[in-house]
Amino acid sequence: MQLTIIVGYLLIALAVGLVAYRLTTRTAEDFYLASRTFGTVVLLFTTFATLLSAFTFFAGPNIAYANGPEWILVMGLMDGIIFAVLWYVIGYKQWLLGQQYGYVTLGEMLGDRFGSRWLRGIIAGVSLVWLFPYVMLQQVGAGTALEALTEGTVSYATGAGLITVFMILYVVAAGMRGVAWTDTLQGAFMLVTTWVALLWVLAAVGGPGAATEALASNPETASFLSLGGGVYTIQWMLSTAITIGFGVAMFPQVNQRFFAAGSQTVIKRSLALWPILCVLLFVPSFMLGAWAAGLGVEMPASGNILPAVLAEYTPIWFAAVVIAGAMAAMMSSSDSMLLSGSSYITRDLYRPFIDRTISDRREDLIARGGVVIFATAAFIASLFQPATLFEIGDAAFGGFAQLALPVLLALYWRRTTRAGITAGVLSSQVFYMASLFLGTVPDSYAGWSAGLVGMALGLIVTVAISLVTSPATAERRAIYFDKLGAD
Repeated sequence: MQLTIIVGYLLIALAVGLVAYRLTTRTAEDFYLASRTFGTVVLLFTTFATLLSAFTFFAGPNIAYANGPEWILVMGLMDGIIFAVLWYVIGYKQWLLGQQYGYVTLGEMLGDRFGSRWLRGIIAGVSLVWLFPYVMLQQVGAGTALEALTEGTVSYATGAGLITVFMILYVVAAGMRGVAWTDTLQGAFMLVTTWVALLWVLAAVGGPGAATEALASNPETASFLSLGGGVYTIQWMLSTAITIGFGVAMFPQVNQRFFAAGSQTVIKRSLALWPILCVLLFVPSFMLGAWAAGLGVEMPASGNILPAVLAEYTPIWFAAVVIAGAMAAMMSSSDSMLLSGSSYITRDLYRPFIDRTISDRREDLIARGGVVIFATAAFIASLFQPATLFEIGDAAFGGFAQLALPVLLALYWRRTTRAGITAGVLSSQVFYMASLFLGTVPDSYAGWSAGLVGMALGLIVTVAISLVTSPATAERRAIYFDKLGAD
C-alpha cells in the first residue's frame, strides 16, 4: 500500500510532464525557460517547490529534534525575508537584462558584461561543483525515506534509484514547462500534507499545549523553550541565515527562474508572497521535529525523525502520503537542478569552448542528454552516502553564497572590472573549500562561519582589484545600467 501510494504519485507527476512535452517547442530557450512566460502562481510555486528539498523535510526536523525549534527563525523568517529582498535586488535586474539580451544563465549574463568566456566558464564550473552534491542530497533523502517507511523492504539504493529514474524521464521529456507545472502541483501538495500531518499528530497527543508541556517536562528538551543556547548562538544563527539566504539566490535552479517571469509585475508580486509560503511550510515540519523530542519518539536507524513521528501517531496510509509529499519535495528540487545543470553545461561550457556555432536543435538534444548524465553520476555518488543531509546541504548553500556579493557588485557598481570579479569569485571559493576539506583552515571564526567570512573576503577582493585595474577592452560596462527600462 505504501509503495502504491508513492509510486502512484510519481506517475501522476510524470503524466503532467508528458502533457507539457506536447506543448514544448524544440528550442533551447523553451526547454530551459518555458519561453519566459511564467505567471505569478507558477513562478511562485515552482520556486517554492524547487527549494523545498530533502533538506527541508528531513534535515530541518532532525535539527529541531536535536537542538530545538529556533531553526524556524533561521530557515523560515530570516531566510524568507533575506531571499525575498534578494529576489528583488538581484532577480528583478536579472529579469530586465534577460528581456533585453536573451540571457539564459548567470554565467552567460556575466560573461557578456565582462567580455570573457573564461569568467562564464568559471561561474558554470563553480555552480556545477556545488549543484552536484545538492542533487545527490535529494537521492540520499529518497533512499533513506523509503527504506525507513518500508522497514527495509525497499532498500536505500532502490529508493534512490526510483526517484532518479522518474526525474530523468519527465525532465528530459518536458523541460522547464513540465517542471514548473509539476512543481506547482507538488508545492500545493506539500503544504496541504504537512499541515494535515501536524494537526493529526497534535490531535493524537492532546493538542499543541500538551505537546509543548511534554517538551517542558522532559529534562532533555526543557531548554528548547528558551531562545538561544546550545548551537543556536547569535553568530551561528546569523551566519547560517545569511549564507543560506544569499546561497539560495545563486542556486542555478532558482537564479534561472528570475529570467523566466512573464512580466515585472509577476516578479514583484511573487517576492512579496514568498515569506508567507516559507513560514507556512517550515513551521509545521520543524515543530513536528521539536515536539517529537519532547514526546520521546526515538530517532530511527535511518537518522530521519519525520517518518518515525508519522509512524507513531498516524495510520500507515497517511504516513505514506506525507512521505510522497517529501518525495515531491525532493523531485521538485532535483528536476530543476538537473535542468539548470544541463543548461550550464551546454550554454556556458559546450557552446563557448567546444562549438560556438551549435544549432538550437542540437543544443536542445545535448541538453537532454546532459540531464541523463548528471542524474546518473549523482545517483552513483549517493550510493556511498558521504555525509549527513544537513552537512551536504549546508556545504552547498555556503558554496553558492560565495558568488552572491561579487554578482551584486557587478549588477550595481559600474566600476567592477573583469579582473576584480574573477579574483573575488576565485578567492572566496578557494578559501571556503579549504575550510571544508583542509584541517589547517578553521571552519569558524569567533563563532562566525567560514562561509560568511568567505563572502566578506570575496567582497573585499572584488572591490580592491577593481579599484587598481582597468576595464578590459572587451567589457561592455554600459549594458547593466543603460536602457533597461527599470522603473
